Amino acid sequence: MDIFIIIALLITLSAIYSYINARMLNLPGTIGVLAVAITGSLLIITANQAAPGLAKNLTSLARNIDFSESVLNIMLGFLLFATAFRVDTRRLRREMKPVMMLSTLSVLLSTAIFGLLFHFAAQFFDIRVPMIYCFLFGALISPTDPVAVEGIMKGSKLPRHLETVVSGESLLNDGVGLVLFVIISEIARAGAENIVFSEVLLVFLQEVFGGIALGIISGFIAFRLMRSISDFQTIVLVSLALVMADSVIASVLHLSIPIAVVTAGLFAGSRSIDTDAKQHSHQSLEKFWELIDEMLNTVLFSMIGLQMINFPFIDNYWRTGCIAILMLLIARWFSIVLPLTFLRRTLNINYGSVNVLTWAGVRGGISIALALSLQIEARYKYLIIAATFFIVIFSVIFQGLTLKHLINYLYRKEQTSESTP
Repeated sequence: MDIFIIIALLITLSAIYSYINARMLNLPGTIGVLAVAITGSLLIITANQAAPGLAKNLTSLARNIDFSESVLNIMLGFLLFATAFRVDTRRLRREMKPVMMLSTLSVLLSTAIFGLLFHFAAQFFDIRVPMIYCFLFGALISPTDPVAVEGIMKGSKLPRHLETVVSGESLLNDGVGLVLFVIISEIARAGAENIVFSEVLLVFLQEVFGGIALGIISGFIAFRLMRSISDFQTIVLVSLALVMADSVIASVLHLSIPIAVVTAGLFAGSRSIDTDAKQHSHQSLEKFWELIDEMLNTVLFSMIGLQMINFPFIDNYWRTGCIAILMLLIARWFSIVLPLTFLRRTLNINYGSVNVLTWAGVRGGISIALALSLQIEARYKYLIIAATFFIVIFSVIFQGLTLKHLINYLYRKEQTSESTP
């Protein structure tokens, strides 16, 4: 199928899904589009089973989309930059300790805890998955998704400091999660006995600190260029070039694309502007990236729903999916509580916020893209893909729709206890 036809069909489907949500469901954008897309895919699967070939074009579209390539190497850079560029860096700096804890230590803990829990829980139900693949599953599912998180945050009344923590964590933990995924993938491929620890450490440092360095340098250069002019069209082109150049350079130098793009976005978006004309251009640039963010969000979640056409057997893994959802929630909770127990004095976060942070840890397209990119035995790959779909659908739709009620309940309870003499 021609690339233009694929893009045209994707945009058209995304517009239809978005319209149905806005007209009939009126759910938060991310949640509504995914719900409509999943319903559409289930109808297509049913139609194909009843009359093979009835939805041939849409089935062909789903099979022609390289989801992992599209998300990880094309869309992710734009989505992360769009979010990072509009972050209030002053608020982020105030919450940097809990953000760094959640985006590094908690990801590592969640990966290990989930891997162990999933391995033994699956065994209890006579589902055998090698331990290394369970850790690999943990690495791809532990980082929260900034795209999904931002969409859900818009519909909640989360306290501002917690909103900053959740958003900041989701922005920064993708880089750590992706590096961890690459390392565990290599261990699974080559075998633990053939892996040299110093080489693993070198890869980690290269990906993380190389990405940070690239982001700072490119962000500074782009900011200086944008600051020297007030022509809006040129400023937009410079920002687009920044994202694309960082993605290409990071890929060539084997650096972390998410870390490079997020660092560049934070650096370029946080600088002060010295004239009214340039301030207006900067504000217009934020609106431009907000529009890009909304459009790519809609397309991404339409693609997630569409991918289900390629896996009509997902319902066969419902037990695995339920186990994975429960184990992930437990792992997420412990990965927050354990560091908090030892670092409580240095973190601006209390135990009462743990449940909100656990429930706000939403997964999305990045986890699915990583699951689809797995190069392991087919039976384990399909099991992990199916379980990942269950987790993403549960977290985006169920957690997304109930998060606001959880926040209202918990904070109303706190206010009531505080007002009681």
